[in-house]
Amino acid sequence: MRRMQFIEEILEHARHGLPTGPGAEVPGRGCHKSPMTQPIQETIHDQLVRNIPRGLVMGLEEAKLVGAQRAYAAARGMDDGHLPSVVGQLRHFHMNESFQRALAVADASPSPLRGNQIVTGRAGIFALARFNTKYGVWNSGRRSETRKQMSLANAAIEPLVQPGLYSDYVEPAQAVVFIVARFAGSLHSQPDTPVSIEIAVPDRHMQGILTRMPTQPNSRLDEILPHRWQPLS
Repeated sequence: MRRMQFIEEILEHARHGLPTGPGAEVPGRGCHKSPMTQPIQETIHDQLVRNIPRGLVMGLEEAKLVGAQRAYAAARGMDDGHLPSVVGQLRHFHMNESFQRALAVADASPSPLRGNQIVTGRAGIFALARFNTKYGVWNSGRRSETRKQMSLANAAIEPLVQPGLYSDYVEPAQAVVFIVARFAGSLHSQPDTPVSIEIAVPDRHMQGILTRMPTQPNSRLDEILPHRWQPLS
């Protein structure tokens, strides 16, 4: 498995003084200099490393954690019958705000905050957005028509999943990546923070994931098991 290789490769760039983000070259692989049709020589992973700076990834991860913690703190004291719904709604607003601020700090073209609208940004060819889901579930991202429309751009990078099926490849001008916070299915377990935060690139119809990788090790997965559940407080 290439677990955490995206983050590790960016860190390796930083240690050796190599550039990260748009235009950065992955060691051992050639950067494409021309938009002309050419044989496939790269992966979606390569595109992520080349376009998304390390600092932006770290900032968005921190934003998701902070937003989730603020949401749960704001919901404390609600009746247990209302608490799951209240926490879910507050996660949307608090995590949207922190996500938008992280994009602004990184000069990643954040969209304005407007009610239930999705906050987006941009890094290189990638549009950036976010959503939350339960651990083990991936279809919740398709509830949004906006996210499904955004994902259509990923038709351009689908050939990178199975390069052997394609003889030619045109460098994509745009694509979309989601920063996904995956929560335990019950507030009895880890209610204030995600179980994991992952970078996910969906297919054009958002029915499957072309590639995904955690921004940090899944070291807390055992905490969501029922025998570890605690009373709500």
